[in-house]
Amino acid sequence: MKGIIRTFIITLFILCFNEGFAQNGKTFLQFEGKDGPGKDKNVVLISGDDEYRSEESMPMLAKILSEQYGFNTTVVFAIEPETGNIVPSYQNNIAGLEHLKNADLVIMLIRFRDLPLDQMNHLDNYFKSGKPFIALRTSTHPFSIKDKNSPYAKWTWDSKVPGWEGGFGQQIVGETWIAHHGHHKFEGTRVLIDGVDRDADHPILRGVDDIWAPTDVYSIKNLTPDANVLLFGQSTAGMTKESPLMWDKSIMPVAWTKNYSLDGGKKGKMMGSTLGSSIDFEVEDMRRLVVNSSFWLLDMPEVITPDLSVEIVGSYEPTMFGFNSFRKGMKVSDFK
Repeated sequence: MKGIIRTFIITLFILCFNEGFAQNGKTFLQFEGKDGPGKDKNVVLISGDDEYRSEESMPMLAKILSEQYGFNTTVVFAIEPETGNIVPSYQNNIAGLEHLKNADLVIMLIRFRDLPLDQMNHLDNYFKSGKPFIALRTSTHPFSIKDKNSPYAKWTWDSKVPGWEGGFGQQIVGETWIAHHGHHKFEGTRVLIDGVDRDADHPILRGVDDIWAPTDVYSIKNLTPDANVLLFGQSTAGMTKESPLMWDKSIMPVAWTKNYSLDGGKKGKMMGSTLGSSIDFEVEDMRRLVVNSSFWLLDMPEVITPDLSVEIVGSYEPTMFGFNSFRKGMKVSDFK
């Protein structure tokens, strides 16, 4: 009898293991870390926005972190349950968030998500743990919760709940959605290196010397006082690297660090940036900003050098940002 029970338990374990393994490439992507300073650390990259093609950029960043620096990386996506396709405009499902249980770092680019309670619980548990995260572009307004009775209704981007005004973006990231400061799809962003008051000696900025991004500058109105601004951006009169600066428009913070604490949870730290469309990451120093931030947030600043490699692994051909411009019929396995 004991032998039968033992066989049943072993069989069940194998079935569960195989099922979980089979989901890699189906509902999420995982890349096992090679040798490097990030070995045995787990990074979860969360995609899910309608416009800026995070379903393309997150796998690319995951490959750099795993292949070059040894991190185990998991990428999760907005998946339409009926088809199994990646549909960034499907706001009610990001499969694989249970991997947050073992995550040491989160990198996210999500927008106006209204996720089921079990998925929100995974996010809640992660942020209450005080573990670090990177919030890119639309992650200033990551949630739009329709159910006013939801325990996460206060996370919504335009929350009026006392103490939670502006929702998760304002209270945790440091700012919520305000407006396009630049002319969207007509103006780009030039990061200002000289002549501005910022934390220029921060380890995250080692080697970050040249960023022009085709996405426009976001308005920053109420950046929390504890935010430490790393980079300011200026609008450019055109969407090429050579486009002139528009000095008639004020400069805006485009990257910062800050501490956070969610509902009495442990204190943590994060890096936020209003840059981050998939085509922004064709710029080497944009990738460097994320890689450097990963090491700094994981308390490994000594790893960061100005010439740290951020070479793309394999091919990367990002799509121009825009609503409904995502590649139709794509499966998770297509991003391997």
